[in-house]
Amino acid sequence: MDRAFSPIPKRVMDGSEPGELTAAAVLSGAPVDLQARTARIYRPAKTATQSGDWHGHHWRMDWDILQKGHRWENPLMGWQSSADFLQGTHLNFSSKEDAIQFAQKQGYEYFVQEPNERRIIPKAYANNFVHSPKRLKKIPTK
Repeated sequence: MDRAFSPIPKRVMDGSEPGELTAAAVLSGAPVDLQARTARIYRPAKTATQSGDWHGHHWRMDWDILQKGHRWENPLMGWQSSADFLQGTHLNFSSKEDAIQFAQKQGYEYFVQEPNERRIIPKAYANNFVHSPKRLKKIPTK
């Protein structure tokens, strides 16, 4: 029984995964490197310079980075080079369910990272001038 090792789960390769979805990896002939990668599904946080929430409505899927042996320093410019073709690749989805369905259809191993919800603390400008019975604080200017 001489069989080559494959990082692709057997249930994906032989199509025996339960359910109505047959993994696209069985039919497409996608490279083994792509099929064996773990995908992360998450909702990206807004940048610190944004005050609105316009870009916080979509979900993103990206792949884990390859750890060793796939990076080197470019001798001409000194930049970091990589053989990882999925390093800067991501897909956007309108909902978490769409992203999960896509990952299942493609036969990817995936995990969902739930977003941290923002806690809004009510504040009022008038609270700066509320009287408190404590002693006044003197701030010397000279």
